[in-house]
Amino acid sequence: MEKTDLLQGTLDMLVLKALSRGALHGYDIARWIQQTSEDALQVEEGSLYPALYRMERRGWIQSRWGVSQNNRRARYYDLTQTGRKQLEAESANWARLTTAIGKIMQTA
Repeated sequence: MEKTDLLQGTLDMLVLKALSRGALHGYDIARWIQQTSEDALQVEEGSLYPALYRMERRGWIQSRWGVSQNNRRARYYDLTQTGRKQLEAESANWARLTTAIGKIMQTA
């Protein structure tokens, strides 16, 4: 399947959605997005980690050090209550946007 570039502003929403399922480290966040999108979306490290740091500064997520499944030290990210509210807001905006674009694309 062909890879699709993420629309500007959607990375935060996708990361928040991934973390809504529980704490993950960066590699697992990127892998979840790729697998869930059936390989249509791929998040590069150069985009993911700056987004994680930005979301942590905004209070949407928090991080802690832990040990990964392959016994390596890894930083795990959790969604905060503020992050859950942000995910709800971004999901609602996304639904409105996709509905509007769908209407436009269905016009003759």
